Amino acid sequence: MAALALRLPRPAVAGEHSLLGIAIGASVVLHAALLSLHFGFPEMSRVVQDKALEIVLVNSKSARRPTDSQALAQTNLDGGGDVEQDRRAKTSLPVSEQRKSGADLEQARQRQQQLETQQQKLLTQAKNKPVIAARPESEAQPKPNATLSGRDLAQSALAMARLEGEIAQNVDEYNKRPRKRNIGLRTDEYRFAQYVEDWRQKVERIGTLNYPDAARGKLYGSLVLTVTIRNDGSVEKIEINRSSGHRILDDAARRIVQMASPYSPFPPDIRRDTDILEITRAWSFVNGDSLQTAASR
Repeated sequence: MAALALRLPRPAVAGEHSLLGIAIGASVVLHAALLSLHFGFPEMSRVVQDKALEIVLVNSKSARRPTDSQALAQTNLDGGGDVEQDRRAKTSLPVSEQRKSGADLEQARQRQQQLETQQQKLLTQAKNKPVIAARPESEAQPKPNATLSGRDLAQSALAMARLEGEIAQNVDEYNKRPRKRNIGLRTDEYRFAQYVEDWRQKVERIGTLNYPDAARGKLYGSLVLTVTIRNDGSVEKIEINRSSGHRILDDAARRIVQMASPYSPFPPDIRRDTDILEITRAWSFVNGDSLQTAASR
C-alpha cells in the first residue's frame, strides 16, 4: 500500500510579518489622502454664474437691443412696464378684478331695487294718465340692459306683464265709471247754466206749492242740499250737506226733490261728456211760506 503523505504549511518568519503591516499602513494613509482632496470650479466659473440670465417671455419688442440685459427673451425689449420700481410680472395673464365676499348678493339686491323703481314709476304714470296712448310702430324699441342676466329679464318681463294687466284693468274700470260733473257755486258754461236754471224754477215752483204744513207761518230756515241726476233726468241720490236744524224742513226738501222728478233729460251738448250731474244749492224756506234756492257759498 502506498503511504499517504501530508504537507504542512511552512511557519512564517518574522520578516514577512513586518512587510505585511507596512503594506496595510501605507494603503490606509493613501486612501485617507485621496478622501481629503476637494475639487472646485476655477475662478472664471464664478463670473459666469454672476452673469447668468433668466429666460422670460415678453409681449412687446423694441427696435434697439438693450445695453444691460436683465433676462433672455424671444425678442429685443429695451424697457417696459408701467411702474418705476424694478419688478417683473410672474404671469402673462391680466390682473383679474378682486371680488369681495357678498358682492353677488349686493348686485342682486341693487337689481331688485332697480326693477321695483321701474315698476313704481310705471304705476305713477298709469295713475296720472289713465288712458294709454298707442305707441307708433316706427318707434325704436329700447335696448335691453346688458348687465341684467336672463333670470332678471324673465322676472322683469313677468312684472311688466302683471303691471300691464293692472293698468288695463284700471283703465277699463275708469272707462266704465260714469262721467260726473258737479255744479256748485257758479256755472261758467252756458249749457249747464241753462239746465240748472230750468231745474231751479221747477223745484221752487213745486216747493212753494207743497210747503210743509207743519211749518206754515211758524217755522223757517235754510239748508244746503245736493241732488244727483242721471242723464235721463231721474234722481240717483239726495244728500243734505248742511242741515237747517229742523227735521221738518230737511225732510220737506227731500220730498220736494222727489215730487219734482223726473227732470229733463240731458241735452246732447251735455250728454256727450256727462253721465251724472250733481247740483248743490242752498234751500231757504222763507216768510210767506215759499221756497227759494241759490248757489251755495
